[in-house]
Amino acid sequence: MSTITAPAGVAGTASALRRLYFVRFAFAIIWALIMVPTASKLSPVVVALLVLYPLFDVGAAVYDAKVSRGTGSTKLLYVNVAVSLVTAVGLGIACASGIPAVLRVWGAWAIVAGLVQLIVAVPRRTMGGQWPMILSGGISVLAGGSFVASAAADKPSLTSAVGYAIPGAIFFLISALRLGRAAKGN
Repeated sequence: MSTITAPAGVAGTASALRRLYFVRFAFAIIWALIMVPTASKLSPVVVALLVLYPLFDVGAAVYDAKVSRGTGSTKLLYVNVAVSLVTAVGLGIACASGIPAVLRVWGAWAIVAGLVQLIVAVPRRTMGGQWPMILSGGISVLAGGSFVASAAADKPSLTSAVGYAIPGAIFFLISALRLGRAAKGN
Protein backbone atom coordinates (compact mmCIF):
# COMPACT_ATOMS: atom_id res chain seq x y z
CA MET A 1 0.00 0.00 0.00
CA SER A 2 1.39 3.36 -0.94
CA THR A 3 0.72 6.62 0.79
CA ILE A 4 0.44 10.08 -0.64
CA THR A 5 2.32 12.76 1.20
CA ALA A 6 1.65 16.43 0.87
CA PRO A 7 4.30 18.09 -1.28
CA ALA A 8 6.40 20.81 0.27
CA GLY A 9 5.34 24.35 -0.54
CA VAL A 10 3.50 25.91 -3.42
CA ALA A 11 5.83 24.45 -6.06
CA GLY A 12 5.24 20.93 -4.81
CA THR A 13 1.50 21.41 -4.65
CA ALA A 14 1.46 23.02 -8.10
CA SER A 15 3.45 20.09 -9.50
CA ALA A 16 1.07 17.54 -7.96
CA LEU A 17 -1.99 19.45 -9.18
CA ARG A 18 -0.44 19.72 -12.63
CA ARG A 19 -0.11 15.94 -12.82
CA LEU A 20 -3.66 15.52 -11.54
CA TYR A 21 -5.02 17.97 -14.11
CA PHE A 22 -3.26 16.14 -16.96
CA VAL A 23 -4.81 12.86 -15.74
CA ARG A 24 -8.24 14.49 -15.44
CA PHE A 25 -7.89 15.84 -18.98
CA ALA A 26 -7.03 12.40 -20.37
CA PHE A 27 -9.80 10.65 -18.44
CA ALA A 28 -12.49 13.11 -19.54
CA ILE A 29 -11.47 12.91 -23.20
CA ILE A 30 -11.36 9.11 -23.19
CA TRP A 31 -14.69 8.98 -21.32
CA ALA A 32 -16.31 11.30 -23.85
CA LEU A 33 -14.91 9.36 -26.81
CA ILE A 34 -16.40 6.14 -25.44
CA MET A 35 -19.72 7.79 -24.55
CA VAL A 36 -20.35 9.55 -27.88
CA PRO A 37 -21.22 6.44 -29.91
CA THR A 38 -23.10 4.76 -27.04
CA ALA A 39 -25.07 7.58 -25.38
CA SER A 40 -28.29 7.22 -27.37
CA LYS A 41 -29.81 4.90 -24.75
CA LEU A 42 -29.15 3.70 -21.23
CA SER A 43 -27.29 0.47 -21.94
CA PRO A 44 -25.25 -1.28 -19.23
CA VAL A 45 -22.08 0.29 -20.69
CA VAL A 46 -23.57 3.79 -20.56
CA VAL A 47 -24.81 3.26 -17.00
CA ALA A 48 -21.36 2.09 -15.94
CA LEU A 49 -19.71 5.08 -17.62
CA LEU A 50 -22.18 7.51 -16.06
CA VAL A 51 -21.48 6.12 -12.58
CA LEU A 52 -17.74 5.98 -13.25
CA TYR A 53 -17.43 9.71 -14.00
CA PRO A 54 -18.33 10.98 -10.50
CA LEU A 55 -16.39 8.09 -8.94
CA PHE A 56 -13.31 9.29 -10.80
CA ASP A 57 -14.07 12.75 -9.41
CA VAL A 58 -14.03 11.23 -5.91
CA GLY A 59 -10.54 9.86 -6.45
CA ALA A 60 -9.33 13.14 -7.93
CA ALA A 61 -10.74 15.15 -5.01
CA VAL A 62 -9.15 12.80 -2.46
CA TYR A 63 -5.78 13.13 -4.20
CA ASP A 64 -6.20 16.91 -4.43
CA ALA A 65 -6.98 17.12 -0.71
CA LYS A 66 -3.94 15.02 0.18
CA VAL A 67 -1.51 17.07 -1.90
CA SER A 68 -3.06 20.41 -0.94
CA ARG A 69 -3.02 19.97 2.85
CA GLY A 70 -0.27 22.50 3.39
CA THR A 71 -1.72 25.23 1.20
CA GLY A 72 -5.12 25.79 2.75
CA SER A 73 -8.37 24.26 3.80
CA THR A 74 -9.37 21.02 2.18
CA LYS A 75 -12.85 20.84 3.69
CA LEU A 76 -14.59 21.70 0.43
CA LEU A 77 -12.67 18.99 -1.39
CA TYR A 78 -14.10 16.47 1.07
CA VAL A 79 -17.55 17.98 0.50
CA ASN A 80 -16.93 17.27 -3.19
CA VAL A 81 -16.01 13.68 -2.32
CA ALA A 82 -19.31 13.22 -0.48
CA VAL A 83 -21.35 14.91 -3.20
CA SER A 84 -19.71 12.84 -5.94
CA LEU A 85 -20.26 9.59 -4.02
CA VAL A 86 -23.93 10.45 -3.54
CA THR A 87 -24.10 11.35 -7.23
CA ALA A 88 -22.65 8.00 -8.32
CA VAL A 89 -25.30 6.18 -6.27
CA GLY A 90 -27.99 8.60 -7.48
CA LEU A 91 -27.03 8.04 -11.10
CA GLY A 92 -27.17 4.29 -10.64
CA ILE A 93 -30.70 4.62 -9.28
CA ALA A 94 -31.76 7.29 -11.81
CA CYS A 95 -30.71 5.10 -14.72
CA ALA A 96 -33.57 2.76 -13.83
CA SER A 97 -36.01 5.66 -14.33
CA GLY A 98 -34.68 6.93 -17.64
CA ILE A 99 -32.71 9.73 -19.23
CA PRO A 100 -34.70 12.62 -17.67
CA ALA A 101 -33.89 11.37 -14.16
CA VAL A 102 -30.23 10.94 -15.13
CA LEU A 103 -30.10 14.50 -16.46
CA ARG A 104 -31.59 15.85 -13.23
CA VAL A 105 -29.02 14.04 -11.07
CA TRP A 106 -26.16 14.93 -13.45
CA GLY A 107 -27.31 18.57 -13.46
CA ALA A 108 -27.55 18.82 -9.69
CA TRP A 109 -24.06 17.35 -9.43
CA ALA A 110 -22.67 19.75 -12.03
CA ILE A 111 -24.09 22.69 -10.09
CA VAL A 112 -22.70 21.64 -6.70
CA ALA A 113 -19.36 20.38 -8.04
CA GLY A 114 -18.98 23.56 -10.10
CA LEU A 115 -19.58 25.73 -7.03
CA VAL A 116 -17.01 23.73 -5.07
CA GLN A 117 -14.48 23.97 -7.91
CA LEU A 118 -15.03 27.71 -8.15
CA ILE A 119 -14.71 28.31 -4.41
CA VAL A 120 -11.59 26.12 -4.14
CA ALA A 121 -9.91 27.75 -7.15
CA VAL A 122 -10.37 31.39 -6.11
CA PRO A 123 -7.89 31.33 -3.18
CA ARG A 124 -5.51 29.16 -5.23
CA ARG A 125 -5.22 31.71 -8.04
CA THR A 126 -2.00 33.10 -6.53
CA MET A 127 -0.46 29.70 -7.27
CA GLY A 128 -1.20 30.16 -10.95
CA GLY A 129 -3.20 28.12 -13.40
CA GLN A 130 -6.48 28.57 -11.55
CA TRP A 131 -8.35 30.97 -13.83
CA PRO A 132 -9.35 28.07 -16.09
CA MET A 133 -10.63 26.26 -12.98
CA ILE A 134 -12.59 29.35 -11.92
CA LEU A 135 -14.15 29.61 -15.38
CA SER A 136 -14.82 25.89 -15.48
CA GLY A 137 -16.56 25.99 -12.11
CA GLY A 138 -18.80 28.84 -13.20
CA ILE A 139 -19.61 27.17 -16.50
CA SER A 140 -20.37 23.93 -14.66
CA VAL A 141 -22.99 25.69 -12.56
CA LEU A 142 -24.66 27.06 -15.70
CA ALA A 143 -24.39 23.74 -17.52
CA GLY A 144 -25.93 21.94 -14.56
CA GLY A 145 -28.95 24.19 -14.79
CA SER A 146 -29.26 23.43 -18.50
CA PHE A 147 -29.10 19.66 -17.84
CA VAL A 148 -31.94 19.93 -15.33
CA ALA A 149 -33.96 22.04 -17.78
CA SER A 150 -33.25 19.66 -20.68
CA ALA A 151 -34.72 16.78 -18.69
CA ALA A 152 -38.15 18.24 -19.44
CA ALA A 153 -37.59 18.25 -23.22
CA ASP A 154 -39.73 16.09 -25.50
CA LYS A 155 -36.78 13.84 -26.31
CA PRO A 156 -34.11 14.39 -23.65
CA SER A 157 -30.64 13.25 -24.62
CA LEU A 158 -27.40 12.39 -22.85
CA THR A 159 -25.47 14.27 -25.52
CA SER A 160 -25.23 17.33 -23.30
CA ALA A 161 -23.69 15.23 -20.51
CA VAL A 162 -21.05 13.98 -22.92
CA GLY A 163 -20.46 17.49 -24.19
CA TYR A 164 -19.96 18.65 -20.59
CA ALA A 165 -16.85 16.51 -20.23
CA ILE A 166 -15.02 17.95 -23.24
CA PRO A 167 -14.79 21.63 -22.19
CA GLY A 168 -13.99 20.47 -18.66
CA ALA A 169 -11.12 18.42 -20.05
CA ILE A 170 -9.82 21.40 -22.00
CA PHE A 171 -9.95 23.60 -18.90
CA PHE A 172 -7.95 20.97 -16.98
CA LEU A 173 -5.38 20.86 -19.78
CA ILE A 174 -5.00 24.65 -19.87
CA SER A 175 -4.70 24.79 -16.10
CA ALA A 176 -2.09 22.02 -16.09
CA LEU A 177 -0.04 23.84 -18.71
CA ARG A 178 -0.30 27.13 -16.81
CA LEU A 179 0.75 25.45 -13.55
CA GLY A 180 4.08 24.56 -15.18
CA ARG A 181 5.73 27.77 -14.05
CA ALA A 182 4.52 27.43 -10.45
CA ALA A 183 5.61 23.79 -10.39
CA LYS A 184 9.14 24.88 -11.30
CA GLY A 185 9.13 27.34 -8.42
CA ASN A 186 9.01 30.48 -10.62
